[in-house]
Amino acid sequence: MSSYQLFPRDVAKGIKMLVLDVDGVLTEGHVTMTDNGDEIKNFNVRDGHGIKMLQRAGIEVAIITGRKSKVVAHRAADLGIHYLIQGCLRKADGLQDLCKQSGIAPEDCAYMGDDVIDLPAMMQCRLKTAPINAHASVLKKAVWVAGFEGGLGAVRQLCEGLILANDGWQEILKDAYDVTPEDCGW
Repeated sequence: MSSYQLFPRDVAKGIKMLVLDVDGVLTEGHVTMTDNGDEIKNFNVRDGHGIKMLQRAGIEVAIITGRKSKVVAHRAADLGIHYLIQGCLRKADGLQDLCKQSGIAPEDCAYMGDDVIDLPAMMQCRLKTAPINAHASVLKKAVWVAGFEGGLGAVRQLCEGLILANDGWQEILKDAYDVTPEDCGW
């Protein structure tokens, strides 16, 4: 069965917020450093469009990342992501802070992470997800694994699954772009 067919729509129903890691989820996990110490990260525009569609469907998006980066702050602002926690090495604590800020409980969250640092926060959330190239320990704990690697469409696939599970497909994708779930692999 494909990752599309295995998506747990029943678990995803009622999700109010998607929480994302950055490196290895929103990016391929590469960090390029310039001679000045500036970071360069590559973000997938399809993942970004998935985030924008998910927001239009009424589901909040948040980022919790262990690193601090101006690039991530710029990308979050560009996508209209209001909940951003950077430099967070204890992501379970970060998730609790995020939930207090947003008023959304962890059991109403989906989480996509790719490495062991994500597990404590991920395990508090209802829907635990990972890119296909995540660390083995994360793949073992994930309820659903995307059919794509981090930074290469995993977030987009998750966003579409959440939109479909929460009855937003008609308005967000069919009416706007004239595509059915089947057209997109669902």
